[in-house]
Amino acid sequence: MSIFDGLGKFGLGDLQEANLFEEEKKNEEGAKAVAAVKTPEQLEAEMLLDKKYKCPQCDREFTSKVVRSGKAKPIGQDIDLRTKFENIDCTKYDVIMCPHCGYAALPRFFNSCTPPQLKLIRENISLKFHPKEYKGAIYTYEEALERYQMALINALVKKGKASEKAYICLKSSWVIRGKIESLDPEKDAEEIKKLQEKEKEFTKNAYDGFANARSTESYPMCGMDEYTIDYLIAVLAMKNEKYDVAMRMLSGVIAARTVNKRLKERAQDLKETIIKEKKAHEA
Repeated sequence: MSIFDGLGKFGLGDLQEANLFEEEKKNEEGAKAVAAVKTPEQLEAEMLLDKKYKCPQCDREFTSKVVRSGKAKPIGQDIDLRTKFENIDCTKYDVIMCPHCGYAALPRFFNSCTPPQLKLIRENISLKFHPKEYKGAIYTYEEALERYQMALINALVKKGKASEKAYICLKSSWVIRGKIESLDPEKDAEEIKKLQEKEKEFTKNAYDGFANARSTESYPMCGMDEYTIDYLIAVLAMKNEKYDVAMRMLSGVIAARTVNKRLKERAQDLKETIIKEKKAHEA
């Protein structure tokens, strides 16, 4: 029986079997079909917006691409706390860079420069900088990495803290890893090998920076508490084959009563990984 039974008396008998939501169903199926053929670049671009900033160095306004709040879906996390997302690598968008003067920094440091630091940046970077625009709908991995390089050179020139420089190096290694993951292991073997060497160099600098900061700076450090920093140093030490340092850092995290359960479990898992890796290395 149709909900339109009886329309025949109005001369509309041909519509008695009409499907009430047929059009909506067709539209939904059509939308799904369109979504299915979107390129990775289109899916990534849909999660971005151009956010306005005012440069503390040159006082000019500009836009930088950022990930829309709530749009990126987490799908996992690497051992060094790099979070991975569906259809987008959010780490590519973690540097704010003025295209006019070359001032660049991670968001948490962008507006924290002192006048003497801005003077150093102006004299050593801005006066030499060639303006650069990013016109694509997304940042490529190459563009993202050069933005991190600009953030790192700014941190160096302004005499930033070791933790800031280490954090930029860590995130740079994440960008390189994302690039590696986007390549074909067989077709791009040579490029992957070069990128792995570059990632290793950034990882080494991240370890050196955080190890230095641990003894000279206070917490929180780059938004992380002491236990998270110790865990991170342990990961980076392991990646640099400094197994004894890694185990020492982990012992403090595992023994601490106030560390959160999830981090403690991570530390315990990492300890097992290091024991196995150390044995394999010594074999």
